[in-house]
Amino acid sequence: MLSVIYLLLGLVLILVGANALTDGASAVARKFNISPLVIGLTIVAFGTSAPELTVSVVSAINGSAELAIGNVVGSNIFNILMIVGVTAMVVPISVTKGTLSKEIPLAVLSSVVLLILANDIFLKSGGNNVLSRADGLVLICFFLIFLGYTFAIAHNGDGGEQNDIKEMPVWKSLIYIVGGLAGLIFGGRLFVNGASDIARMLGVGESIIGLTIVAMGTSLPELATSVVAALKKSPEMAIGNVIGSNLFNVFFVLGTSAVISPLPLGGISNFDFLYLVGASLLLFIVSLLYKERTVTRIEGLILVLSYVFYTGYLIYQL
Repeated sequence: MLSVIYLLLGLVLILVGANALTDGASAVARKFNISPLVIGLTIVAFGTSAPELTVSVVSAINGSAELAIGNVVGSNIFNILMIVGVTAMVVPISVTKGTLSKEIPLAVLSSVVLLILANDIFLKSGGNNVLSRADGLVLICFFLIFLGYTFAIAHNGDGGEQNDIKEMPVWKSLIYIVGGLAGLIFGGRLFVNGASDIARMLGVGESIIGLTIVAMGTSLPELATSVVAALKKSPEMAIGNVIGSNLFNVFFVLGTSAVISPLPLGGISNFDFLYLVGASLLLFIVSLLYKERTVTRIEGLILVLSYVFYTGYLIYQL
């Protein structure tokens, strides 16, 4: 019963925090003439990825490598298929030309890089598949490149037009952002703790917990923030948030975790890494097909069904 209470309370905090963070970040963007896309790729993405960072770093310190890796891989698959899919089913998502030609390919690149680094045995560079400290440093270098690219977008004023954003004083915006982050982080931890307790009582393995329950829980902030942003007519922030979070998760969260402690893959298989690559490519394809540079409701449904298939496969493998 206590675990169920944690789940519900965590969900409420996540939804309230996402709404506050979106309002605060959007107001800051308007105040300082920063595009919604850049805000989505940085402030919102960093904030909503805080649960993944917390879970993966703590898992690495505690020696729970499968939970640390599964959390990131599962969260990124959930972000692309469920978050973009559900958001598009609520309000079709317009994708800017820059996002289609630059940001989404970066997301594909991050998943391919992770696939390569995780295949030590296949590439004959080691006896076990493990994300070493050297691999972690490589991922962090990619993250620094991504940061430089994002700041270049901001400097050039690229990233789309401003949408209708509620104005508020800077001090109030900061309170909204800080309060929203607190709600997201604390709510995410409550949700994950409750979900993990329930899963362990059912005898589910750590890798499956990381890829499903924990991944879904830590990705709820991205889901809530993206849906709220879409409803507030800020689709650029919705898609930017997902892509920014995925890049942050792979390059910074996993990079930091691997530097702290090498991460053996354990039960995380190539199927999971390949599915992440496929999900990233699918996002690129649906953004091009049918209605150019728009993820329609039908395409959103396809993304959601793809995630249902992935989850079903994992359950079948138990």
